[in-house]
Amino acid sequence: MGPGNTSAPRRTINGVFALENNQLLPFERNRYYVGKLLTSADFLAEQVYMNQKRHFLNKMMYGDGVVCGLGVYNLDDMSIMVESGVGIDGLGREIVVESAVMKKLSAIDGFESLESGKAVLCLRYQEKDVHPVYAVRSQELGEGYECNRIREGYQLFLQDAALLPPVPTPESEFLATSLLYMDGDFTVELSLPATASCGHPVRMMLTISRRSQVEALFSLDTVLQTPALLGPNGEHELHIKLEELHIPADAPVQMEYWFTAQSQLAPDSVLIAGAESTHIRVGESDRTLSENFMMKLVVEDTAPADLIARAIGSISLETRELAGTRDFIPLAAFTLQQTKNAYLIDRICEQGVKRYVHLPASADLRAAYSAWFTTPGRPSLPGSAPQPDEGGHEEGPRYQDPVYASGVCEIPLGSGARRGQLFRSDEILHGLGKGNVFVQVGFEYLDDDPKLGAMAKHTIYGDPQFFADEEPPISFADTAVKVMNDRGSFVVAVQLTRDTAQTLIALRWVAIRLPVGEEQTKLQRLGGKSIAAVQPTVVLAARESHYFNVKFKNMEPCTLTYELTERDSGEITSDGIYTAPAKEGVYEIRISCADAPLISTYAYAVVKKRDVDEP
Repeated sequence: MGPGNTSAPRRTINGVFALENNQLLPFERNRYYVGKLLTSADFLAEQVYMNQKRHFLNKMMYGDGVVCGLGVYNLDDMSIMVESGVGIDGLGREIVVESAVMKKLSAIDGFESLESGKAVLCLRYQEKDVHPVYAVRSQELGEGYECNRIREGYQLFLQDAALLPPVPTPESEFLATSLLYMDGDFTVELSLPATASCGHPVRMMLTISRRSQVEALFSLDTVLQTPALLGPNGEHELHIKLEELHIPADAPVQMEYWFTAQSQLAPDSVLIAGAESTHIRVGESDRTLSENFMMKLVVEDTAPADLIARAIGSISLETRELAGTRDFIPLAAFTLQQTKNAYLIDRICEQGVKRYVHLPASADLRAAYSAWFTTPGRPSLPGSAPQPDEGGHEEGPRYQDPVYASGVCEIPLGSGARRGQLFRSDEILHGLGKGNVFVQVGFEYLDDDPKLGAMAKHTIYGDPQFFADEEPPISFADTAVKVMNDRGSFVVAVQLTRDTAQTLIALRWVAIRLPVGEEQTKLQRLGGKSIAAVQPTVVLAARESHYFNVKFKNMEPCTLTYELTERDSGEITSDGIYTAPAKEGVYEIRISCADAPLISTYAYAVVKKRDVDEP
């Protein structure tokens, strides 16, 4: 069997060929019963069952690689030594080298077949029939002897590095890859985990590959909007600018970018690159995207280790089998120099070639070694969540309970309501719980807005008489609010200051929980901090989408929450991607800091039909 041959060897038992089966499933074992006639085939089935079950567990629990030892060293320019050790191949078989092996390179299998100066030393499981004994049945067949034992051993062989099969990797849903750009000459792909973990770093890879023999330089300039991720500059976008890159035909160029996932859930977020903001240049030719780029992303409140475990654990047995296996273990790579009569060993490298099996028995030793790379009080693995300071508190105010609420209150007036009449609302629960709560009410109405060119919503807080010259379509009245602190509710009273033909009065109410004690101290820290929408007013067509980005003043970028202030005003995701409704109008979006809801701002979407000639 040559070094590259992966077919199963055959051996004979009592003149019958027995195939060394690389297929471990299904498991079958002997069923014993009184009077059963046992033959050599039954005893063989017993051994096969136990071996296959053990190999299956080795394969699934540990994988393939070096368990211990098996170091490779050069004794001189033509000889090597392989240390004793243990390995597990891709079929789950244990390979034991019980003592150090010293060999000339030219005496290792596969040496004569080398075609280049780069070779890999590999270790393969091998069996050998030993201890021949006299066998009556074999004498009848004209043989006379059978081997009484099977010795498990190994085989060392060499193979050209370029011909070495790649490491089989089963496909999983862990990584998402999407095509940003493609033409006849180049492709640009973005790859990152399909699911990110709230508050944790996440890496994105940009890969540029060449598809043709064109030697032109490649340039890319785009702005990638990342609603659910914070870029290295603390904003929800990343400016990618790559100028005049030389892309080899056989070696794609990769760029690495790091983000931090927001601390809020985002089950349906996307990454966006607009066609108008993406500029590509190949040599002297300018090229563009045919349409906007969008890539799905999910942010979950799940630890990275759990996301990884889920992605690996979800790979089915069939998928693993389709990925294939290697029935050998690479130990080291050799760089050889050829002379007239032989190859001389120039260099031996194990890094990147040898894979090690992680064993539970080494967990304590692994933890002790890891301590040498870990700063006390800091996470031991790159990309872990930030830790609290020495006092056990994270910086900045964090509100566990809601501190504000808003809604609309409608008070029936009946018909023919007169000046001086007093009306009260029903008891309204503000949802902020018991305690000191401030409630303000204002007159809410729709009216034409000449600046927006459409119907717009307005709210008058205080005395509406100051806006009487504008003739707002409201019932003029004085207002008062009674807050029941121990009940978590309030009642609104209005007294008309003018006769009205309207049958009800609509009021917008806003409730704010007043901080006390430590909360009041935290609230004082918010002084001077604010956020503002980068584009506070946008004009959209029906069902068109827009991402509302914000800028921060006197504060570090933080996770934001987005909400619509009224029903049937479109849809908005948790990371700020707004989709307009089919109905024309002006719609309000409230944007606030997740950890400090009092820091907030508003944006407005003007939805209207567009003319055919309007871009």
